[in-house]
Amino acid sequence: MWASAGIFAALAVATAGTSTLASWRPQRDYRELLARVWTWWLMIGVFAVALMLGRLAMLIFLGLVSFLALKEYLSVIPTRRADRRVLLWAYLAIPLQYYWVGTEWYGMFVIFIPIYMFLLLPLPMLIIGETQGFLKAIGTLHWGLMATVFSVSHAAFLLVLPLSGNPIGGGPGLLLFLLILTESNDVAQFVWGKLLGRHKVIPKVSPGKTWEGLIGGVATTAALSCALAPWLTPLSLQHSLIVGLLLGVAGFVGDITISAIKRDLGIKDSGTMLPGHGGILDRLDSLTYTAPLFFHYVRFFYF
Repeated sequence: MWASAGIFAALAVATAGTSTLASWRPQRDYRELLARVWTWWLMIGVFAVALMLGRLAMLIFLGLVSFLALKEYLSVIPTRRADRRVLLWAYLAIPLQYYWVGTEWYGMFVIFIPIYMFLLLPLPMLIIGETQGFLKAIGTLHWGLMATVFSVSHAAFLLVLPLSGNPIGGGPGLLLFLLILTESNDVAQFVWGKLLGRHKVIPKVSPGKTWEGLIGGVATTAALSCALAPWLTPLSLQHSLIVGLLLGVAGFVGDITISAIKRDLGIKDSGTMLPGHGGILDRLDSLTYTAPLFFHYVRFFYF
């Protein structure tokens, strides 16, 4: 509850600051920034309601996020007419994956998509008999499942980890910690890049990313991890520092990976569902990398 209150307080400060900037400098267009802030209110509000309603509601919410992300992904990648029947199998993987989470069946959770869906999905494509573009079709479909469903479901599995491993905040504390660090890392890298950015990291993939932004963002995330860990997680100071550095770098890689996909497809945003942010994938890009890494790190050392 304290963490949630802190998030809403930070949003209130951001809203007031953005409104003040818009009134002080009317010659500049702050509509996109204002839209971003108000969309954050909506996203965090829905998340907070789901979290307060309990574990089942939160699992359903995250399952819906995976569904929307996969739907958005499939809407922007090129697909063959023959593949449309196969997409049903990909969508059916979502409730099954989150069912394994809800039943705390770790063994099936961790192999269902990487193994069973990997083996199953080519079969209906082969039955159709269309071999032109087969490799590209099956590769893009499986990658989409891995990113939008398998990776994101690791955030959901944090909720069902035993309370004994984290008596301070339980599963919700771990999930909040992951989301706060992941999103704060995005913001910090953007701010440091705007303030000090001079040297491009990967200009051909993401021209706006700089070494100054990356280093400043990772350092900020590591410091925030050390500050928040005692309140939400069982992490020691050493582990919280390592986790902060890990999530800072992983978030950057997840961000530029989705950027590379959008650049390959020739699009700016993956969708328009979130005003000021783009689409669901634009908001989940870092989480697709940070969620699995954080989950397995915490599970290995503390559960």
